[in-house]
Amino acid sequence: MLIETLSVAAGEAAPTTQFGFMEAMEEGGPVAWSILAIMIIMSVGSFYILITKYFEQNKVMKEYRTNRAAFWRAGSMKEGATKFEKNSAWRQLVDDGIRAGEESDKMSDSLESHDWLHGTLARSEASINAKLAGGLPFLATVGATAPFVGLLGTVIGIYRALIKIGASGSASIDQVAGPVGEALIMTAIGLLVAVPAVFAYNYLQSRNRTIAAMLSGFSTDLQANITSHGQVRPAIVTTPAKGATTAPAKSAATAPASPSTASTTTIKKA
Repeated sequence: MLIETLSVAAGEAAPTTQFGFMEAMEEGGPVAWSILAIMIIMSVGSFYILITKYFEQNKVMKEYRTNRAAFWRAGSMKEGATKFEKNSAWRQLVDDGIRAGEESDKMSDSLESHDWLHGTLARSEASINAKLAGGLPFLATVGATAPFVGLLGTVIGIYRALIKIGASGSASIDQVAGPVGEALIMTAIGLLVAVPAVFAYNYLQSRNRTIAAMLSGFSTDLQANITSHGQVRPAIVTTPAKGATTAPAKSAATAPASPSTASTTTIKKA
């Protein structure tokens, strides 16, 4: 009976230690809070770049698919430029091409004129691609460094645990659990910040490569059109209007094929 009474009294007198996220952060002190703040900034910045770049890329791709046919059907390149939004990537490429074409006409050497036009369009492409790539280095940096920032918190947590053990002379759970818990939390946070940043970087890079290919093809078409003074234009495949009837196959076979329909590039009559 006496032993039971003493055991109950000792249990009531022993301090209860609670462990959780806030307790672990308080155990870590200013260093832990500083590392957590850095992680939050990294995470918020990563998601901000992902969302803004996603919508920016969507706008560029949608504008090209929507206005490409209308641009090439315009009477002149200056008229076609109005089909694109002002200050858009495609409008910038067209305007640069028009200015380069006007300057190249002043050159007597056709090879120099071609090189000038090609170089101008290439610089315009590079400028657009660089703008689209803005913010991606931040994602790459977060993906590469966030685990190490979390590891720093882990190392500091383990260090504090060892200091407590050395000071007390015993490795009781109350003295070790707090710092070790802080260390594990920092490692987990570092991974949670890094993994989405890496996925976002690769996803946006893939979409940027798609846009770069679209820019390259459009630039090639522009160069051919400017060099030929509007004679060469890419073939625009149109969908027949609703309710429109197509000519019988037999009649189409008897009609002579024209060079403009037989090739992938249409030649506009001067």
